[in-house]
Order: sequence, then structure tokens, then C-alpha cells
Amino acid sequence: MSISQLNVDVFRAINDIGKEHASLNPIAIFMADYMIFVLALGMLVYWFTQTNKNRMMVIQGGVAFVLAEVLGKIAGTMYYHNQPFAELPHVNQLIAHAVDNAFPSDHSILFFSVCFSFFLVRKKEGWLWLVFACIVGVSRIWVGVHYPGDVLTGALIGIVAALVAYWIVPKLGFVKTVLTKYEKVEQSLLPVKAKADDKSKNF
Repeated sequence: MSISQLNVDVFRAINDIGKEHASLNPIAIFMADYMIFVLALGMLVYWFTQTNKNRMMVIQGGVAFVLAEVLGKIAGTMYYHNQPFAELPHVNQLIAHAVDNAFPSDHSILFFSVCFSFFLVRKKEGWLWLVFACIVGVSRIWVGVHYPGDVLTGALIGIVAALVAYWIVPKLGFVKTVLTKYEKVEQSLLPVKAKADDKSKNF
């Protein structure tokens, strides 16, 4: 299926920045390939702060990601195109990537589903996570592996999944039960002083 000219033009505008300002390419590569480790570290930090609010937020982010991935796979069966570097000449490809269906962007699905979940629960620093998600999306265009349409679609899917998870997960009784049992096991292995909001058990 053909790519719209606007999609190509916006891709060129972003991807060509790396040709004109090569000194910025290492930053784009880091954001495109390695920010996933920063996201994982953030989830671990939230989880091990041992507050019910943070742990429920991490669970919601995980559920949102799984839901978004399913929706992304469905979207991928409806529309198909390869990565820009495989379809266009003179692409500034900065990272290795297999040639497959680039629609929608899996990185955008991951970052927006989790980061928007953070934003819904912790708006104060949630804006920073959303900024990171946007930068990662732009970086995937910069390094030549996605069109803007791939990123925008992945972002939309991630946001929708985060909203659904935010609404549904706290209402699921078994989630609270499993989390309570986990915390009892954790307390027996790593006894720590309970925090006030943990005692309240308000999800």
C-alpha cells in the first residue's frame, strides 16, 4: 500500500536533521534504542517504593501495554508497509532493523501505553514521562525506522489502552487479591516499615 506524500515529507524533514546535524545523532540513537531501559528502571522504582498507588499504576501500565500490543497487531493486519529505509532512497538509517511491517510503531505503543498510565495516576511527573514518549517517537523517525504515521498510530493505540486499563484494572477484585498476597510474601522476605498509605489499602 502506498505511503501518503505528507507522511513521506514529514519523515524526510525529521530524518534529514540527522544529515545536517550529525553531532545530535548519538542522542537520537540513545532515545530510539535505549530509553526502553530507562522506562523499565522507572517501573521498578515505582514498584519498589511499596505504595499501593504506585504498584497499581505499574500494573495498569503493564495491562495497557498488553492490550495496546493486541490492538497494534490487529491494526497491522489491516495496513502494511516496510520501514522507510527499505522503501525510500537516501534514508539516514542510524540503527539496524529487520525489514517487516513498520505499522504501527511498537516503541510508540510501549511508551505511550505505559507513560500515559503514569500520567493518569501521577500527573506531576507524568508530563515528563509523556515528553519522553514523544521524544522516543520522534527519534524512531530520526533514525529511519518509522514514518510519522506509524508513530502517531502507535501513540493513539497506547493512549486508548492506557485509558481502558485505568478504568478497568482498579475494579478487578482479583488484581487487589493477588497484589495483597504478593505484598505478604514480600514482607516476609524483605520486611520493611509499612507506610501510612499502605495501611489504608485504598486502591
